[in-house]
Amino acid sequence: MRFQKWQALGNDYVIVERRALATPLTPERVRALCDRHSGIGADGVLELAPPDARGFVARLVIHNPDGSQAELSGNGARQAALYLRRAGWTDARQFSIQTAAGEIRPTILSPTTCRLDMGRAVLGETGTAGPFAFQHLRIGNPQTAIRVADADELAALDLAAVGPAIEHDPRFPGRTNVSWFTELDAARIRARIFERGVGETTASGTGACGAAIAHVLHGGNSPVTVVLDGGELEVAVGEDLHVELTGWAVAVFSGEIEG
Repeated sequence: MRFQKWQALGNDYVIVERRALATPLTPERVRALCDRHSGIGADGVLELAPPDARGFVARLVIHNPDGSQAELSGNGARQAALYLRRAGWTDARQFSIQTAAGEIRPTILSPTTCRLDMGRAVLGETGTAGPFAFQHLRIGNPQTAIRVADADELAALDLAAVGPAIEHDPRFPGRTNVSWFTELDAARIRARIFERGVGETTASGTGACGAAIAHVLHGGNSPVTVVLDGGELEVAVGEDLHVELTGWAVAVFSGEIEG
C-alpha cells in the first residue's frame, strides 16, 4: 500500500488513496497503521476517494487511530486539501471536498497553507462536568470547550486523567472532543486539546475552532489566534458563527507498507 505521511502542528496523519488499496481499511488495519512501534505511526488515517456527487474534487474519510471514524478534522482536512492539490487531483485554488460532516471548501494560499471554510457552528448545551464549566457545540464534529482562569491552571491540567470522563459523558452521544483554553488577550488564546479516540494531541483544527468560538461568545475578538502545543492557528468567527480556519500542513515522507 502506497501512502504519504503529513503533519500539521504535530498532528500527523497517514494519507492513502482508496484506488491504491488492495483491501478495504478495516478498523484493525487502521489501528495497525497508526501504531507508532509496529506501523507507520499517526494520529489517524485520511482516506481519499472519488466523490459520489458532482461538484466535489474528492471524498474524505477520516479514521481515528482506535479504528473509529471522525466526521471532520480541521488539521486533517488541511492536509488532505494540500495533498489533493499537490497530487494533481485539481489545479484549482478553491474547491470542495465531501466529508461525513458535509461540504468543506479549502482555499489554497500557498504550497503549505490553506484556509478552510468550516461552515456554521451549532451551539449545544452549557453545563458542568466535574469542576469544569463547559460550552458544547458542533463544528463538523462535537466539541466541548472549557475556559480556565490562567495559563498556569491550563499547564497544570492532567488531560489523560480528566479527559476520558468528559469524552464519554452520556450527555454527548457518540463521545466528544474537549478543548481547555485561557485568554492571553482579546484576540489570542492558549489551548490544550483532548481528542476522542486519540487522547491529548499537540493540535486540533476543530478543537481550536471550538475554543475560539467559546472565547468569542465570552466577549473575545475575532479573528482569534489559537496557540497550541504544536503552533498557532487562526480562527475567524462571524456574527452568525460562520467559521474559517487558516493554518499550515506539510508532507513528511512517502512510502509503501506491506499488509
